[in-house]
Amino acid sequence: MKKHLLALSITLAFTSVPGILHAQGNLDAGKQKSASCAGCHGQDGNSQLPTYPKLAQQHASYLIQQLKAFKEDKRKNPIMSPLAKTLSDEDITEIADFYAAQKVSVNPDPILNADDEDEAADDKTKKSVTVESLVAQGGNLYRNGDIQRAVSACIACHGPFGEGNKPADFPALKSQHADYLIKALKDFKSGERSNNPENMMHMIAQKMTEEEIKAVAYRISTMK
Repeated sequence: MKKHLLALSITLAFTSVPGILHAQGNLDAGKQKSASCAGCHGQDGNSQLPTYPKLAQQHASYLIQQLKAFKEDKRKNPIMSPLAKTLSDEDITEIADFYAAQKVSVNPDPILNADDEDEAADDKTKKSVTVESLVAQGGNLYRNGDIQRAVSACIACHGPFGEGNKPADFPALKSQHADYLIKALKDFKSGERSNNPENMMHMIAQKMTEEEIKAVAYRISTMK
């Protein structure tokens, strides 16, 4: 019996090797093909520029979906659209798999923007705006939403820790740059970006104030 189990274990070990090598081959190919992306998104998908999104540890299925949207002009961007059109489906899959296998970097604590300080100074009736108050406000909105104004809680689709929902193709958000998140939410709000199921993000974002958008973005940027 022991001999049979040993033989089975050895057989399974050998049969798993090709799969491992194939997966590693895909990651190596994805790394090579992502070289042109590194200038904006970083060599490992961790962009150093806060206006460009981090791609590291993002669900491969979501990245594939977005790259195909750029390629098919369902989502438009002057940089991404032309680049995506040069990629085959195999290229897209390998690049997505490479970024999904990387670890997203942790952000430094958010810093209050000058416009936040000016706004607080100009309006003495408003409570003092601080990073801590914005992060707390964003955390509450992320977890609970605003029932009275029909603003859905982010946690419902993006998870308690910003990990997203892979089967539903809802993206991971944790440790994303706040500046990028702010722009994305404003684009959803204005309708400039609409390639999401049933335009759900537009319906949510259009009900959010600028302060709420900033607060949620700050909170998500601190998630690890």
